[in-house]
Amino acid sequence: MPKPMVKPGAVIDGYTIGECVHAGGMATLWTVTHAGIDARLLMKIPRASEGEDPAAIVSFEMEMMILPRLTGPHVPHCYGTGDFAHQAYAVIERISGTTLYKRLPDLPLPYGEVRLLVAKIATALADLHRQNVIHHDIKPSSIMFRDNGEAVLIDFGLSHHNHLPDLMQAEFRLPYGTAPYMAPERLLGVRDDPRSDLFSLGVLLYFFTTGERPFGEGETLRAMRRRLWRDPYPPRALRSDYPPWLQEVVLRCLEIEPDWRYPTAAQLAFDLTHPDQVKLTARAERMKRDPLSVAWRRRFNPDVKPSGARSDLATQIAMSPIVTVALDTAEGAPELNESLRVTTERILATLPSARLACVNVLKLNRIAVDKTLDEQGSNKHIDRLVALRHWATPLKLDESRLSVHVLEAVDPAAALLEFAEVNQVDHVIIGARQGSFRRTLLGSVSAKVAAEATCTVTVVRPPRMAADAGEADADEAAG
Repeated sequence: MPKPMVKPGAVIDGYTIGECVHAGGMATLWTVTHAGIDARLLMKIPRASEGEDPAAIVSFEMEMMILPRLTGPHVPHCYGTGDFAHQAYAVIERISGTTLYKRLPDLPLPYGEVRLLVAKIATALADLHRQNVIHHDIKPSSIMFRDNGEAVLIDFGLSHHNHLPDLMQAEFRLPYGTAPYMAPERLLGVRDDPRSDLFSLGVLLYFFTTGERPFGEGETLRAMRRRLWRDPYPPRALRSDYPPWLQEVVLRCLEIEPDWRYPTAAQLAFDLTHPDQVKLTARAERMKRDPLSVAWRRRFNPDVKPSGARSDLATQIAMSPIVTVALDTAEGAPELNESLRVTTERILATLPSARLACVNVLKLNRIAVDKTLDEQGSNKHIDRLVALRHWATPLKLDESRLSVHVLEAVDPAAALLEFAEVNQVDHVIIGARQGSFRRTLLGSVSAKVAAEATCTVTVVRPPRMAADAGEADADEAAG
């Protein structure tokens, strides 16, 4: 392999080298310019000289395969790559701002701030997983934030792509990664489970809210293997004011067995976005680690086992969608709501890990002042939350899979569309009533949602019946 001649002023495939902005253990980063590209650019060049770690070359090969296939705001745009025959490199956009690593001196951060930060990271991970990639090196230095607040994931040298050869798995027996953030199953050679990234994100969430890493700083393989049977101290043992809902989320991410964690990053982001909807279990109240008897039982009868005939990444995500059903809680909609329940039950029957969000829109007046109480003096918002839970009771869902939401908006369709987008909803189920002249003229809520939603939409109609005009004029998603 030719010795790389990289220095300021050199030109590689039309890219003019500027200054070196970072020199890491596996690669260096250089500013570059190109006459045909009007953007701020970085060139990443692997350390490939004599005596360098061979993992640097293999991980860079993985990154060159993966980066050009990634799209969207949560990854850096890739402008070009070069092979090892001449000069290996990857040219990516230079993202404004700094990595999350810069916040380490400020730890622990306020709970509310960390909740919002990690929700954005989870959203970015969900987008990455949908593109068949598991990151495998989630840590503060691999996360940046754009000027608009969106999280960006960087450094894909240790990643696994479901449709590409896994060179790191094939060429190295021991797992590569950042020890404090590595999931237990990684120590057993499992690289095809996206929930490994959720474990790493749980470590970050624990660290940023307590100031301590859940498994310490141990870098030896022996120290790392303890997490196969030893759970961390609950955050509330470190901070007495730690919110129970947040401990519930953190300890669920850090479960030793992947099946006990969140099924998808999108569902984790949902809980972080709606902390009042988090179902509390015994995790939320824990003040001590599991007793030694439990730890020893795990050690000699481990639950975590190497991957066998595991389903592919896309299938895992598809089996754990976020489903939203838009309901009318007003009187006069029993037939439609029953049809919605039948349809929802049929869909959820095939998706045992799906999350269901029951939504109702409290329609506001455009001009008049809205009243919070109805004619009987009851709070409208609370009454609708109760009605949504009552509607969902026959579905017999575990509370961790169910949430209820009352949105207040002038435009019900716009509110539902925004809810679906912000919460990464995969499937909207919405009812449509009998037609009327007004609905034909102005357009219905269900029609607008079906036309503009970026996810799957199922429109449900009740059995045809003799409905009077007044009943037909009601908006579908607003009571």
